[in-house]
Amino acid sequence: PYAAAGSTLVLLGASGAGKSTVVNALAGTSVMGTGDVRDVDGKGRHTTSHRELVVLASGAVIIDTPGLRGVALGGSDEGLARSFADVEDLALACRFADCGHAGEPGCAVQASIDAGDLSVGRIDSWRHLQREIAWQASRTDARLRAEQKSRWKALHRGQRAGGGRA
Repeated sequence: PYAAAGSTLVLLGASGAGKSTVVNALAGTSVMGTGDVRDVDGKGRHTTSHRELVVLASGAVIIDTPGLRGVALGGSDEGLARSFADVEDLALACRFADCGHAGEPGCAVQASIDAGDLSVGRIDSWRHLQREIAWQASRTDARLRAEQKSRWKALHRGQRAGGGRA
């Protein structure tokens, strides 16, 4: 269903993951060069060195790309809000504006999970991406790094003052 006429697919992944092999399988013929699998770790060898656009018999277009060394979020809170509009809308309905959606009273997100309308996996993905965006921001924003450092120092001071108990 994803390779229907008029659709465009892009394969992204680590070097040697088998992206070109997938393109060849979808094309029904060898349109992309592939390397042997290494005996040592069972991974493919890096072969693709350029992007290639392949038109499939279905009318779909697939783009094969060279392997990626690392992937990081380049998005923002706005992108997260668009991708998880359902969760964001529910969060606005929570009783408290600073609701953490982890058992607080009047949490609309938790109520939706309990009712079976929102999956736990979806909320876990949303939380994970929120943490990732915050971490990325702290790496590039000196003010956020300073605030984070200050919070950790205060936490550690509190633990020392309390004899190691939180």
